[in-house]
Amino acid sequence: MELTLINDQGQQASTVSASDSLFGRDFNEALVHQVVVAYQANARSGNRKQKDREEVKHTTKKPWRQKGTGRARAGMSSSPLWRGGGRTFPNSPEENFSQKINRKMFRAGVAAILSQLAREGRLVVVENFSVDAPKTKLVAQKLKGMGIDSALVITESLDDNLLLASRNLPNVLVVEAHQADPVSLIRFPKVLLTKGAVAKMEEMLA
Repeated sequence: MELTLINDQGQQASTVSASDSLFGRDFNEALVHQVVVAYQANARSGNRKQKDREEVKHTTKKPWRQKGTGRARAGMSSSPLWRGGGRTFPNSPEENFSQKINRKMFRAGVAAILSQLAREGRLVVVENFSVDAPKTKLVAQKLKGMGIDSALVITESLDDNLLLASRNLPNVLVVEAHQADPVSLIRFPKVLLTKGAVAKMEEMLA
């Protein structure tokens, strides 16, 4: 598999040989969907909380007498049938949303995403990606010179200058190779890999 290597002007300089098992795999939509849903579910904190009729702060006084009013009988205003009453089956903060995905399935899903990005021309490789100072303007100028507005940048290692310079750009995310996740790979219109990151991802996923 040959990946496009671009220069600082965004022009194709040459190609880079890459693993077919990582960048030349067929796209499995069902597997990718399962991996993405599981990743998002496992990221949920599960801290939502609702009150049942016992926890709602209401008086326990009977709203009106049982018979003779023509209205439906009611015991107290904390009933789930009433506005402001407790929930019948409230959400608990102990609820577990995690889904189990086998390591082999996760790797195959990420490989399918990378392969599809390569086929669509959304994945490109650069020799290296670094800045001399922790200034957002330097990263913005570097990407603009390549003709890229929004991208996920995957590097072999992330230094402090690049981390500080890129974190204030809303349409740019810079991560190390082991931090690349399926949601970010799908989210950004362009994925920029360094040559070192390609070798690192082949070592981890291929």
